[in-house]
Amino acid sequence: MTAAAVLGLVVMVVNWLLAHWWVLVVVLMLAVLAGAGWLYNRHQQARWEAVRAQGLRYGLAQLDALHHSRFEEAVRDLMRRDGCRDAVRVGGGGDLGADVKATDPSGRRWVIQCKHRRNGARGSAVGTPDLQVLNGTARPVHGADIAVIVTNGRVTAPAVAFAKQQRLHVVDRQTLGVWAAGSRPLWELLRAIPPPRKPSALS
Repeated sequence: MTAAAVLGLVVMVVNWLLAHWWVLVVVLMLAVLAGAGWLYNRHQQARWEAVRAQGLRYGLAQLDALHHSRFEEAVRDLMRRDGCRDAVRVGGGGDLGADVKATDPSGRRWVIQCKHRRNGARGSAVGTPDLQVLNGTARPVHGADIAVIVTNGRVTAPAVAFAKQQRLHVVDRQTLGVWAAGSRPLWELLRAIPPPRKPSALS
């Protein structure tokens, strides 16, 4: 009884639509317009996001004032500005030494540990133990081609020496200031960067 009623209702609706075919045309046109509007908005959003990323700049005072999680997001955004479209913040509990991961336009995998100091250069210096954590996980756990520690503070001389021995990269306050306030990608500011994995669209 119920099936017959449903079938009858379906037949009635179909007959009505056949008699009023223009309704289908109007609905289809509205759907097309809505889809075109959605695609246009997506395109505009992507365009303005690209413009924003290209013009992204930070001063050291801005970075000093950030919460440590916001500092990690700022580093992620700077990597995106430089062309690392997949840059993501992964910092938090159990991050195993990685706060930001990214792949640059040449195919190299970056693993970045962020060390934010509320007092900037007056805060506690990044030491060798911080570099040891990065060294122990960046390549074997996260598959890094380039392992980096970024800080808005100071780095001890032994930590810098350890980084050179272990092929780690240190972005101290001075380098961070140049990177964040300028337009050059990070790989142009660091020495001994591994060769590209693939041809770069920027090369």
